[in-house]
Amino acid sequence: MTPEGRVAIVDDDPELLDQLAWTLRAEFEVLEARDAVAGAALLEREPDVFLVDLTMPPSNRPDEGLALVRTIRERRPDATVVVMTGETDRRWALQAVETGAFDFFRKPIDPHELLLVVRRALERHRILRENRALREEALARRSFGLLIGTSGAMRRLFADIEKVASSDATVLVVGESGTGKELVSKSLHERSRRSAGPFVAVNGSALPEGLVESELFGHERGAFTGAVASRPGKFELAHRGTLFLDEVGTLAAPVQAKLLRALESREVERVGGRRPIPVDIRLVAATNEDLEARVAAGTFREDLYYRINTVTLRLPPLRERLEDLPLLVETFAARAARQHGRPPKRFSASTVDLFRRHPWRGNVRELGHLVEMLTLMVDEEVVTPDHLPPAFARGAAGAAGSSAPGDGVPLGEAVARYERGLVADAIARSGGVKARAAAALGLDANQMKYLCRKYGL
Repeated sequence: MTPEGRVAIVDDDPELLDQLAWTLRAEFEVLEARDAVAGAALLEREPDVFLVDLTMPPSNRPDEGLALVRTIRERRPDATVVVMTGETDRRWALQAVETGAFDFFRKPIDPHELLLVVRRALERHRILRENRALREEALARRSFGLLIGTSGAMRRLFADIEKVASSDATVLVVGESGTGKELVSKSLHERSRRSAGPFVAVNGSALPEGLVESELFGHERGAFTGAVASRPGKFELAHRGTLFLDEVGTLAAPVQAKLLRALESREVERVGGRRPIPVDIRLVAATNEDLEARVAAGTFREDLYYRINTVTLRLPPLRERLEDLPLLVETFAARAARQHGRPPKRFSASTVDLFRRHPWRGNVRELGHLVEMLTLMVDEEVVTPDHLPPAFARGAAGAAGSSAPGDGVPLGEAVARYERGLVADAIARSGGVKARAAAALGLDANQMKYLCRKYGL
């Protein structure tokens, strides 16, 4: 009879070890170890399931078993761990589950219960293995969760996400606006051991300046005018899950300091509160700015930069992955058709060729919105260049009229110059009062702050 799986038993009691091994050998291949060091060595033989006693030498305390559980989870994230304990205090078993164990049972052990638990653990391991195979298959094809692409740049990004997802490392996602930084963070969350926990997203630049601290860390009743009730912040809401903090570079210096303290102490203190609140989160931060330049300029804390920059994932702009354009257009067209109950559109080769010449300052987000608009507004089955907005016709004319590289100005650069001129003129007309200039331009304070920083005004 072929064994249904490989089970490693780690227990310092030789009689119990023999009993467990004898019970399991009828169905499984069994590996044995009598201490944590020998148990960790069994990782080389790639067991599917570990049965780990919590109380082992040299300290004969439950900490020894917990340390081994952590080692197994770090080195073999897909292995399934079941802990055994003779402790009467349930908190040790529960702590083992929090550390990454799949299940636990108390000694003395009933053979029928043992077989049931191991069978369940092996079934979980099988599902995890199949899910990993499916993810690898998706990686080899054209999509990766909600991320789409077959270009070399995207394949490298997918591989990097797989490498770091199972850890708790803080990740900094760098990329231009509209490239899909939140999709990267969701992919990290869905492939992590926190996937059953909450995913909480917050945009630093979209938060009202006076309420950023309250939004992130919460507040107590009466902490400020309008605080009629206590409220948890995003850190608390993301407990045992993932917190995605977009536009981290826009945070003011006091909030940066409090963010650093929260990450280092794993505790937050609400605005108006006096007691620290433990939080267990994995932080994924994102920015479209050059944070190193901000650090050099003294507007972003160097210690916070290195704290959030454990691993950096870079999302390429659309202009660097133009080979993905046809696939993206096809995907967005099918998505828009399903969402709005319309027949899917086809895009002519000449239309896609114009797309390749467009600067795509809004990146994939801009493309998705354009395809959705065309799906709604174009009556014909095939989208042609005649259906595109005027900017595409102007871009095509400019490209056709250029006899050499550098003739004329790229559309993206021209738009940026025009935008900077508008903001600078508004500030000059307002006597240097940026709040008045923002009102004249129809911008809120955060948008104005972003544009001034972007153009050095």
